Amino acid sequence: QLVESGGGLVQPGGSLRLSCAASGFTFSSYRMNWYRQAPGKERELVAGISSGAGNRNYANFVKGRFTISRDNAKNTVYLQMNSLKPEDTAVYYCNAARGVFDFWGQGTQVTVSS
Repeated sequence: QLVESGGGLVQPGGSLRLSCAASGFTFSSYRMNWYRQAPGKERELVAGISSGAGNRNYANFVKGRFTISRDNAKNTVYLQMNSLKPEDTAVYYCNAARGVFDFWGQGTQVTVSS
């Protein structure tokens, strides 16, 4: 199970920190990803982090603004989002991936608006 939290309404230029708490599987063995889906758009990958946190990747549209991290002792992955823009408005989803295994959270809404 994956449970996201930390979403909300923020003004442009503001920051939010999303969290995703995992349970029911060996968290430390899974690559963790954050995706987002805006109304009327396809779900897109925002950032990913390898099981040991040695490898991180970001979509071009968030590079330099968002940071993904994980705490394997707490079974939690984070997404620190800075310099938020209105176009970052979306539902953000946590994803755990390992081979054929693929888990998703229910999503948390992020709205960037003045």
